[in-house]
Amino acid sequence: MIAKIFSKTNPLHYVFMGFWVVVLYFVYIPHTTVWDNKAINIAYRILLVVLLLGSVLLSDFITHKNNLTKNNNYSLLLFAVFTFMFPSILLNDKVIISNFFLLLALRRIISLQSLLHSKEKIFDASLWIVVASLFHFWCLLYFILVFIAILSHVSRDYRNWLVPLFAVFTVGIVYAMVDIQFDFENAKTLESKTYFSFDFTYFENIYQHLAFGVFTSITLLIFTTQFADLGNKPLSIQATYKKIVVAFVIGIAIYVFSAHKNNSFLAYSFAPLSIMGTNLIENIKVKWIKEISLYLLVLVSLFFFFMNYSLLP
Repeated sequence: MIAKIFSKTNPLHYVFMGFWVVVLYFVYIPHTTVWDNKAINIAYRILLVVLLLGSVLLSDFITHKNNLTKNNNYSLLLFAVFTFMFPSILLNDKVIISNFFLLLALRRIISLQSLLHSKEKIFDASLWIVVASLFHFWCLLYFILVFIAILSHVSRDYRNWLVPLFAVFTVGIVYAMVDIQFDFENAKTLESKTYFSFDFTYFENIYQHLAFGVFTSITLLIFTTQFADLGNKPLSIQATYKKIVVAFVIGIAIYVFSAHKNNSFLAYSFAPLSIMGTNLIENIKVKWIKEISLYLLVLVSLFFFFMNYSLLP
């Protein structure tokens, strides 16, 4: 039933998924943060929900705008499934914010292949990446994808290689002005974010550990099958799909390099993984296998969500 429901795009899917994202966010959050009814605190939480919903919609927009999947909403479902498999994402405000900006950057990077307004797109993508890095330093790794896109499409104009530097300079100037004006000492704070760590012994409970193991297995299945199938993709989307694969690898790299690691940093890989996962689901010809696969993913996600919820203080 679930495979059939999401096999076609439908506006009701967005309403349904949006409803569940909002409900599960506010179910999880009140037990882990202070709600003092101050307007600014409530507005901030609403903003985070909007950015979380925006990330889901941006991922879906990138998918359909570039014809990376067929006319279905599986990527929408998968993004939500991966998110609630790791509810610690809901507690990491910086991941929610920075991931939203990275998806804005990814959208502009992929659109670069049209060869229209190339410099504007490179500047926009670079600007969003730098802004994202203010919330999580290792988002700067996304510049790898910017330079790959330049090399692939507009490398002959040397000025395109300089545009990312102007974006960095622009954000740097604004950042410095705010720091000087309000004496936030942001420079010292930024320096403290540049550390990296390869410590993977961060799990706080058995469910976080199990969720990571299940996600790793799913990820390996999706990535290996889709990487092997790259050559069979239509020529019209091969270049775009390769960028999605690179975006996924960079998302995993951000998680690997992050200091003070936890499962929430896996969120940077969800959008490209959802697109690749949708292609895998589309290739399943036996309907009952497709149905069971999606039901299991949804049930596993909800299981880990509520098990982690039960351990909240």
